[in-house]
Amino acid sequence: MAGSEPVTSPDQHKPGHRKAGRIGALVSAAAMVAMMFNNNEVSGTEKLWLGGIAAFLVVVVIGDSVLRRNGLRS
Repeated sequence: MAGSEPVTSPDQHKPGHRKAGRIGALVSAAAMVAMMFNNNEVSGTEKLWLGGIAAFLVVVVIGDSVLRRNGLRS
């Protein structure tokens, strides 16, 4: 009889590269903001999407760091 432990893969037990993920998200957000202002082909709706996605990435990085600082996330 198998135990009551959940079945997981070995890569679920390894920690990810947290710092690289944060840097990647912030670089992507900065690139989107640069695309908003440096490209004449970008219209108003596209600027809203680029700005919204960039803001979302920054909020996720900040939220993750706050949760980790408070010990709510490993």
